Amino acid sequence: LANSGFLALCAHGRVSGLAVEAGAAMSHVTPVCEGRALRSGSRCLGVAGEHLSRHLQRLLRHGPAAPAPLRALTTKVLTQLKEQYCYVSLDYEAELREEGSQHPARFQTPDGRWIALGKERFCCPEPLFRPELLQHSCPGLHQLAGQSLRQLPQHLRRHLLGNIVLAGGSSLFPGFPERMCLELNSLFQGAGVHVEVLANPGRGTAAWAGGSMAASLTSFRHTWMTKGEYQEHGPQYVHTKF
Repeated sequence: LANSGFLALCAHGRVSGLAVEAGAAMSHVTPVCEGRALRSGSRCLGVAGEHLSRHLQRLLRHGPAAPAPLRALTTKVLTQLKEQYCYVSLDYEAELREEGSQHPARFQTPDGRWIALGKERFCCPEPLFRPELLQHSCPGLHQLAGQSLRQLPQHLRRHLLGNIVLAGGSSLFPGFPERMCLELNSLFQGAGVHVEVLANPGRGTAAWAGGSMAASLTSFRHTWMTKGEYQEHGPQYVHTKF
């Protein structure tokens, strides 16, 4: 058993850092020091990929598109639409004011109809940074990351500020790493350290990749329950072992 934040760091070749995970069902912020997740600094956000897909559906229903094409937007198609055309704005308010200044993206539904996406492209993922858009009262993911870092001793905080790792499918939006870096540098302005956000192209499956790497280490074997132990003691042995 291993914490997913730790595994995300392993995939980036680190054992210490701040893992910012935006997945399908939940988003997490986890500080990790020498392979140990620090529970006191961990934070959770109830906004993730599934919520953003439903948010996109609502945005389209209230947009100029005709109702007929929208009926073809199944969950699978909405996810595809979100992944292909949506992005995180570096200046959300400015883009809202400049509505119509960009060419809309056009998407063909499975039944052959066309839908144009304008402001929906950057409004869809914005709740990760502004949960209030989905009627959530909690802080945004960048603010949770800031809270987590401020919980740590100063020497550890400075180290983790240079090792912030993104993970999860919902971190793959174009502009997400740049926005996270921008927001965190703003939060820690004057701290005398520049925030570094690491965003590998394969971060959508970082926890899986990190799990494969961690399981290959000899130092990780103390966390295994072997087949022999299972056969000897039965499934309840998991509670003794871990």
